[in-house]
Amino acid sequence: MRVLPVPCLTDNYAYLVICDETKRAAIVDPSTLVDTEGAIVALEEAGIALAEVWATHHHGDHVGGVRDVCERFGVPCVVGFEADRERLPGLTLGLADGDARAFGSISVRVMHVPGHTSGALAYVCEAKGEAPCVFSGDTLFAAGCGRLFEGTPAEMHTSLGRFAALPATTRVYPGHEYTVANLVFAKHLEPNNEAIVQGLVRARALRAEGKPTVPTTIADELAQNPFLRSKERAIRLAFSLPSKASDVETFAATRKAKDTFTAP
Repeated sequence: MRVLPVPCLTDNYAYLVICDETKRAAIVDPSTLVDTEGAIVALEEAGIALAEVWATHHHGDHVGGVRDVCERFGVPCVVGFEADRERLPGLTLGLADGDARAFGSISVRVMHVPGHTSGALAYVCEAKGEAPCVFSGDTLFAAGCGRLFEGTPAEMHTSLGRFAALPATTRVYPGHEYTVANLVFAKHLEPNNEAIVQGLVRARALRAEGKPTVPTTIADELAQNPFLRSKERAIRLAFSLPSKASDVETFAATRKAKDTFTAP
């Protein structure tokens, strides 16, 4: 299994998921044909055909290019959350939480992860002998999470807990390049967290070279992401929360603070 990040728009990512055994690829969240066409053509020239589109959620900056990509490359299958069918363009295969299927030699399982939107999906992919990966859309970011447009803090906290329960080696491919800004916020909350400090140095160096900061890993996220660290005393102290505050209350305070945070 190969995964190729494809930068789109200002800071979005689409991803090409390639099964070399079958010479087929899927594209996750093509926001525009313009930004993805070159990468898809390069695959075709290498003998790999685009066979499917996988949508994580209905926002236009993730699915705005679905119909154009399908028409341009003759893609017959668009995968997404069945309950969100009316909001996902061109959906042909609707899935529900826990559904599993094969994409060539790649095993794909979907998780329904509401919070950012009510119909958000994540795709967990496994191939023999490789670390798993997850395409998390706008639910889990590197060192961050999505805004709560359609869900509650409790829903998002539960969804993030499902990511946290994945194997630590799982590679995380989020929907946006927000890593530096997210780590700046994380460092503001936990200035003495060495994993965050070093993560920020690494992310800034990669961006200075014009390189993506993705993928991250679940291990990285457990060490650096404040939205997965609601049990940590430092996070609670940052908001002067009482010791009896729940993890959801801590998460909600963290999300509210991030919504209005301005880097010093």
